[in-house]
Amino acid sequence: MLAFHIDQELCIQCGECVRDCPYSVIELRGDVPVIAHGREEKCIRCQHCLAVCPTGALSILGKDPVNSVALAGNLPTAAQMETLIKGRRSVRWYEPEPIAADVIAHLLDVVAHGPTGINNRRVLFTVIEDQETMRTLRQETMTGIRRAVEEKRLPAGLEFYEQLLGAWDAGRDIIFRDAPHLLAVSAPQGGPSPEQDTVIALAYFELLACSAGLGTLWDGLAKWALTAILPDMPAKLGIPEHHLLGYMMLFGKPAVRYHRTVQRGEPRVNRVRW
Repeated sequence: MLAFHIDQELCIQCGECVRDCPYSVIELRGDVPVIAHGREEKCIRCQHCLAVCPTGALSILGKDPVNSVALAGNLPTAAQMETLIKGRRSVRWYEPEPIAADVIAHLLDVVAHGPTGINNRRVLFTVIEDQETMRTLRQETMTGIRRAVEEKRLPAGLEFYEQLLGAWDAGRDIIFRDAPHLLAVSAPQGGPSPEQDTVIALAYFELLACSAGLGTLWDGLAKWALTAILPDMPAKLGIPEHHLLGYMMLFGKPAVRYHRTVQRGEPRVNRVRW
């Protein structure tokens, strides 16, 4: 059941909900929007109809439009978004103090609104909040790498992890950067775009975290270590076997402060004209 409801006192019969429905689930019957006969199962629960209604007359899936945030006057300006994108930095120095669990939960709840190829929340966020767990992960990872080095079974192309092990022995955590938290994003392999969905989710998380004053780092070193060198580790982290692990990201309170944007060269652009 879609729990579709129209407040006829608010509805202005503009037809925007009908026009914007991706699968023609809604139609006008007389002047009133209704679910088209035989189309209910086609609804992908995108809530476009709820969002596009100018007067807040439409409710679907039991969602009250009053509980949605109005976009007018609440969106960042183009200049603010430009500064956020240009000012984002890869953070490699973190304060030891962890982020509060409710803050992390809020970040993930917001990021779960990001686009996916299948338009639902099948993306899985695997997050380490507990500091003892982070310490154990670091130790087990380095122990596994040491064993792989000693047994000469580092995968081709990852021989440089022997140098990372040397840095660890010297007191430098190159793989996890002593960050208090790790976020891994995965998605079911049977979906239309599992890898892309995970990367989009992490990109949204990075920008939202940056806007909240937090630091992030796309951690390819951790991903390779915990998949190619230690292939049993994703299961230990609770990531389902049928999931594709897209990428991993460190995050926490930065122990470094940046004061301005950098200045990149001109972008490489391929302009097509036929």
